[in-house]
Amino acid sequence: MELVRRWWIRYGLQMAVVSLGIAIAWILRQSQGLALMETYEFLSRPFQAQYSAQQELQDAKLRDLQYRLTESENQNQRFKTLLGDEPRITESSSTWATVIGRSADSWWQQIMVGRGSNDGIKIGSIAVGPGGLVGRVTNVSTYSSRILLISDPTSQVGAIISRTRQMGVLRGQTQDSAVLEFFERDPAVKPGDIVMTSPFSTLFPPGIPIGRVRSVNIDKQPAPEAIVEFSAPMGLLEFVKIYPFTAKE
Repeated sequence: MELVRRWWIRYGLQMAVVSLGIAIAWILRQSQGLALMETYEFLSRPFQAQYSAQQELQDAKLRDLQYRLTESENQNQRFKTLLGDEPRITESSSTWATVIGRSADSWWQQIMVGRGSNDGIKIGSIAVGPGGLVGRVTNVSTYSSRILLISDPTSQVGAIISRTRQMGVLRGQTQDSAVLEFFERDPAVKPGDIVMTSPFSTLFPPGIPIGRVRSVNIDKQPAPEAIVEFSAPMGLLEFVKIYPFTAKE
């Protein structure tokens, strides 16, 4: 017994350390390092930037939407190339213009911008604002231009429902809405549907956002109608982007 006691006093500490090391190695292998990772996460947490799980999920969803949008745009461009339908407006030819005035008798019908023929603006050019389509240039002077807004009751825009591809004619009604009269008796449209300019529009290029369907009246005579809420804030416009465009014959 005395020999065993002496041996333990001499080598016991080393044996304990070796045993502890073997036990830790076995635990790490069994847990695939999860315990070590959790310990590291706990100890380093005070030094990490505060970033909530909800924010991470929102960022992931945003990235997913961005990727889907990029893919959709790429596919759309390939289809246009195959069909020979090249875009008729380009960013390189666009011009930013400041809103310098509005119609005195009808606030939402037309605006004046500080760009004119001296800047290459022509009658028929298309005006786009934050959110989507704004209107069309109807009068040009040397340093200014007049734009008829799509909210004007005399304005007509060929429009299409993005989801169902049903088409109709959109006419201005108020500062923030318009009436879309469909060609079909059963347009299969519902509130929330996105409205874009039609591929068959004679005055506007296709695929420009106009707004979202607010309500639908299927029983309206002589054709079903929908109230469309504009995506561009007509009453708050300070700047617009103008694109040259040649109307179809």
